[in-house]
Amino acid sequence: MTSNPVPAIETMGLTRSFGQSRAVDAVNLTVPNQIVYGLLGPNGAGKTTVIRMLATLLRPHAGTARVFGYDVVRDADAVRRHVSLTGQFASLDCDLTCVENLVLLSRLLGYSRRDARSRAGELLEAYGLADAGRRQVMNLSGGMRRRLDIAASLILRPDLLFLDEPTTGLDPRGRQQTWEIIRAIVADGTTIVLTTQYLEEADQLADRIAVIDRGRVIAEGTSADLKGSLGAGTLHVRVLDSKQRAEAQALLSPLLGADVRPAADPAVLSARVAGTGAREMGRRATRALAELAAADVGVSEFALGQPTLDEVFLTLTGQPFASEIAEAKETR
Repeated sequence: MTSNPVPAIETMGLTRSFGQSRAVDAVNLTVPNQIVYGLLGPNGAGKTTVIRMLATLLRPHAGTARVFGYDVVRDADAVRRHVSLTGQFASLDCDLTCVENLVLLSRLLGYSRRDARSRAGELLEAYGLADAGRRQVMNLSGGMRRRLDIAASLILRPDLLFLDEPTTGLDPRGRQQTWEIIRAIVADGTTIVLTTQYLEEADQLADRIAVIDRGRVIAEGTSADLKGSLGAGTLHVRVLDSKQRAEAQALLSPLLGADVRPAADPAVLSARVAGTGAREMGRRATRALAELAAADVGVSEFALGQPTLDEVFLTLTGQPFASEIAEAKETR
């Protein structure tokens, strides 16, 4: 691991175009060492393009980018010695076994045959795949494949690991297992740049977050910073009978003095309430609950608190996050 005191990543005016389309437009980033740094944005916002430039897979058209002080264009070989990339799709040979994949990659990275087998065994043990070592990759579950893919990225123990949507398509258990791996990697001294389709994932893992839209960074900070930037509280209401949601919405909007909106869940309403003190908001919430009870609208959940990252994302970009869109489609 590097002990270099300079930031893991520094970019200034980083720009990349494809034809007439500017995919990344003058991006400025500073990523400290040994943290999880989240890159969030709508599909096509430029996140993957940023990662590919930082990993030396694409050349910037303008601006500069440094990884541990090395320029990604002039010092590309030095950058590659410090980084590893796990993309959206597994980079494994499905016809080979887990052991064979890791031994093959280790040999390509300069390990002797004996050391390659030793390193493969270490990684399989570390990521709970020891019992699956002799199985072909094609016969693994999605979660196991993803763990193997991450293990393959760590053969040389990189100082900086790019994880591009590492849990897309995984079930909740697989996602939790991947989160544990990510936390362990950072605890061991590696910096991680994470893109994800799940805002809960960014909330759980990322020490700092940059929101990218149309190729530009439109917000940056900790999760708490981004939530606090809205200057508003958020109300969530779940009615017992989804058929009464419209009635509840009509009652709550004037009482709360806020735009109460239906959520993707057919039984849930939400509202962003700005410019109101906690005491006054508490009074309004009490009156709202009394009115709902008087109208015989059953409520199973009524909560007022800090905005979620989903609401931050919607406010900043004007559109719901990708996972929210998918959830809404599933409820139709």
